[in-house]
Amino acid sequence: MDRAQLWVYLAEQPLLWLTVTLIAYMLGHAAFVRSGSRAVVNPVAIAGLILASILLITDTPYAEYFEGAQFVHFLLGPATIALAWPLYQNFSRIRRLILPMLVALVVGSLVSVGSAVAIAYSLGAPDQVWLSVAPKSVTSPIAMGVAEKIGGLPTLTAGLVIMTGILGAIVVSPLLNLMKIRDWRARGLSVGVAAHGIGTARAFQVSSVAGVFAATAMVLNALITALVASLLVTV
Repeated sequence: MDRAQLWVYLAEQPLLWLTVTLIAYMLGHAAFVRSGSRAVVNPVAIAGLILASILLITDTPYAEYFEGAQFVHFLLGPATIALAWPLYQNFSRIRRLILPMLVALVVGSLVSVGSAVAIAYSLGAPDQVWLSVAPKSVTSPIAMGVAEKIGGLPTLTAGLVIMTGILGAIVVSPLLNLMKIRDWRARGLSVGVAAHGIGTARAFQVSSVAGVFAATAMVLNALITALVASLLVTV
């Protein structure tokens, strides 16, 4: 069996793209570990580049890939819900700061949605595009649902969410160091608002306190952003 025949055979297997996705992430994570856990060597970004290259080389439509790998997408929901456990463990610490956190979350959500929509609108983007941009800082399953509800394009939103998370995870530490923000609570809150799940994962890698506040911010920001994005449609 030559390579072409082998690929045709493998492409018909239902678990092919799920397996390829997991291998791509394992390679990305291995590179991340070998780099000394440097933020710039982001495993999600590496996995995305590997998968995109494979799809291009094999001329595989994204819809076909997603059909085989959608179980990973399904797991995003349970993974997000699982963040409730560290929140429960640290509830007393969060409760003492709930008021300033809510103020910061509302301001952060308004700035995130408002700036993204304003930039897209000023560049002449059609309505569907700037509606897709609005929930970019929310974790994928919620962002895609919000985009679909307000008339955006869920697939475009998913891509923007991933890009936002990767960029946020890479720049958050150098940027906050430059701004001389040392409090792990503030650092976690900011990355949770701006870079959702990918940023939250990075926060847990550097500090458990930052991770807890990032997870809290990510969950609450999803609720606030859903409300703000919905109001955009009615304005």
